[in-house]
Amino acid sequence: MSLAVEHDDLVALRRDLHRHPEPAWCEFYTTARLVSELETRDVDELHYGPAVLGSERMNVPDEGTLDEWFERAKAAGAREDILAELEGGYTGAVAVVRRGDGPVVGLRVDIDALPITEANENHAPADGADAYRSENEGWMHACGHDAHATFGVGVIDEILASEFEGTLKVFFQPGEEQIVGGKPMADSELLDDVEYLLAAHVGLDHPTGEVVAGVDGFLAVSHFLAEFDGESAHAGGHPEEGRNTVQAMAAAIQNLYAIPRHADGATRVNAGLVGGGTATNIIPEESFVEGEVRGETTDLMEYMDDKAENVLVSAAEMHDVDVTTERLGMAPSATSDPELVDLVAAVAGDVAGVDSVAESDELGGSEDATYLMRRVQDNGGYAAYVGVGTDHPGGHHTSTFDVDEASLDVGVDLLASAIRAVAADPPGQSDRTDA
Repeated sequence: MSLAVEHDDLVALRRDLHRHPEPAWCEFYTTARLVSELETRDVDELHYGPAVLGSERMNVPDEGTLDEWFERAKAAGAREDILAELEGGYTGAVAVVRRGDGPVVGLRVDIDALPITEANENHAPADGADAYRSENEGWMHACGHDAHATFGVGVIDEILASEFEGTLKVFFQPGEEQIVGGKPMADSELLDDVEYLLAAHVGLDHPTGEVVAGVDGFLAVSHFLAEFDGESAHAGGHPEEGRNTVQAMAAAIQNLYAIPRHADGATRVNAGLVGGGTATNIIPEESFVEGEVRGETTDLMEYMDDKAENVLVSAAEMHDVDVTTERLGMAPSATSDPELVDLVAAVAGDVAGVDSVAESDELGGSEDATYLMRRVQDNGGYAAYVGVGTDHPGGHHTSTFDVDEASLDVGVDLLASAIRAVAADPPGQSDRTDA
């Protein structure tokens, strides 16, 4: 099938987004750029600002950080009228196309980036006169979310140019990397009537031309921060007068890794960021550990989360210090519905550039698209997570990650074809058991 959207237009949008990577709740330029682009289309509704988030946000940056990224977006040319609606970190957007009485189909794409310094050499975005390396040093689209956002705009173009009867809602979701944006967007009223939902990801170690019709194996995850508060003292003269938070932190880390595994499935734990103390001769009065637990199912994640909380509190009690714990982000597990997986696999064979189709694969990681998937499924609908292969130098979350731009056309055609197929012949309803 020939695309209505030009390849060069997809590339131009993707590269502009790649130049301006932004973290969770700071996707000001990205959201404004997408809204500006979509305002030129014949969409029926375009929502952005607080209206696209239906519940309280987690792990919102401090005011200084939000202001810094807001000003960066303004300096980069983002429209100030759109930015005014996003102030305070209310990023993300939802575009709605209404064409008749068919089913309501949703597409979820994520838009945030990672705290990685992008490679300067032997890396396509950094090479030549058309270089598009990150202009926000220390941040990078190292997981393909620039391509995902481009999918969203391209799919809207394809649906507008085709015979489509139904409603399409495209959710441009902030904050996936910190697993903080999925729940507020899933709680928005804009998802209430969605009967079918697709989410998509490029790469995942699949080459250009390969499609995974249904990705499963999502590990439920919880990110936590524990801050220990004790009392300083001279480490040589009066060590007995101090209450040492590093001792508590060290005990907590050791015992986090000692949480028993579970017979019901895989579990994970990691203390990823730790710190504390001010000098070698001072008993540390403040320390912290930031980490995560995961589980093959939501129940297993919650088992790990409860155990981790007990470990952190017990370590503080053991060393006579105080501890405050906070959940920074969380996502459940989910399962792709076979009805949608079969449909995606069937249409993939007619998509130009697709040379192989895998029915399924295991993600082996976590994703907060699961909140949107489960919300649709809980309402009696269907959801599937689709993989669009891309040849990517370097692994995901590395300084040399890049997207083969041929996969932009494949992703747009595949997703638009699946959405049209759903509208033309909606998969029947059936009883389901949640993951």
